[in-house]
Amino acid sequence: MRHIDNWSVMVIALTLILFVLALFLTGSEHDLLLETGVFLVSVKLILMSYKNGAQGEQLKDQLNQIQAAIQRLERRFPPK
Repeated sequence: MRHIDNWSVMVIALTLILFVLALFLTGSEHDLLLETGVFLVSVKLILMSYKNGAQGEQLKDQLNQIQAAIQRLERRFPPK
C-alpha cells in the first residue's frame, strides 16, 4: 500500500530542486547551512507523514481483526 500521496512526492521533488539550486547559487556557508536545515526539516516532516500512514493502516488491520473475533464470539454465544 502506498503511504505517500502525490502532493508529498511533488513537495519532495520541489524541495530537492530548490535545495540543489541553492547549493549552486549561495556563496556563504551560513546560507548553505540554512538551506540544509530547511531541507532536513522537510524530509523529516515527509518521513513522519509516511510513518503515520503506515501506523494508520496497521491500526485499521488490528481493528478489523478485533471486529472479526467479536463477530465469531457472537455467533458462537448469541446474546439472550
